[in-house]
Amino acid sequence: MYRKNNKGFTLVEILIVVIILGILAAIVIPQFTNASTDARKNSLSSQLQTMRSQFELYKLQHNDKLPKVFQTAGTYTDVSGCWAGMVGQTDVNGATTGTDFGPYLQQTPTNPLNQGADIIVGTTDFAYGATSGAAKPVGYLMNNLTGKIWATSTSFATVYDESNPNNPKND
Repeated sequence: MYRKNNKGFTLVEILIVVIILGILAAIVIPQFTNASTDARKNSLSSQLQTMRSQFELYKLQHNDKLPKVFQTAGTYTDVSGCWAGMVGQTDVNGATTGTDFGPYLQQTPTNPLNQGADIIVGTTDFAYGATSGAAKPVGYLMNNLTGKIWATSTSFATVYDESNPNNPKND
């Protein structure tokens, strides 16, 4: 006697599985859409911490002075020149021909949010979320009296708010 063996799935069963997978995808995918932005923000916070500690180390080894280019207020756009004291070796006076100290940073820092490496150096602190005051896009802002450093937002328009990465002014 011949017995029919039905071992396959019916169309209804396959449709139910596809619908369930679609619902799961609709729930999970939105959670990953902001993952790259969150990663860039976390990278920036980590980078700023590193830069601040390395500026403090530089000051400690160079008689409480910042690299020469950062001692004068202004906008620095010669990226290789303005970061030379931090990515190269220096002597106690900060001359980049020395070999006593450094390098303090492995490479010229680039703001992960806006790819800016230029820096504005001033004599006042910058408030988070405040207008950066940049006439042109810059990645960083510095108070040369204290050695503090801040980053600019995605649009370069404001000072990046590290205390609240989800601040809408950061975007």
